[in-house]
Amino acid sequence: MKKYIFFLLALPLFLACSNDDFNNSNRYLPSYNFSIPIDMSLPLYSNLQFTSNPVRITTDGIGINGVIVMNTGSGYRAFEASCPNQALSDCSVLQINGILAKCPCDGVEYSLFTGDATTKVEFPLKQYRVEVLSSTAIRVYN
Repeated sequence: MKKYIFFLLALPLFLACSNDDFNNSNRYLPSYNFSIPIDMSLPLYSNLQFTSNPVRITTDGIGINGVIVMNTGSGYRAFEASCPNQALSDCSVLQINGILAKCPCDGVEYSLFTGDATTKVEFPLKQYRVEVLSSTAIRVYN
């Protein structure tokens, strides 16, 4: 009987644990840990205060080929600036084209709102986490 009572008391603790369902695995792109605060009051990042204005961040140690961050209107999204369906090479750096990112290796375009490709491919864009710190600051991390 004591085992059942213990189980009933422990059950809410197990149910309270959450998995953020954040899958970042891609066989072409390695995962590196990084964290970068972004102050949108600085001119370099001021476009992020407005919807649909992606910004590429190429600071050393941030992602593989940098990070593309965009304000979607309902939050911020950050993606790796490398083609997700190609082995790393000279042509695997994404090019920003409005609200799309295009891979010059294979010509595939990806939405910066969702990270999904406009055609059928194996992997979407590699997404990174974004934490809103204040009305003018966010943190992108992996």
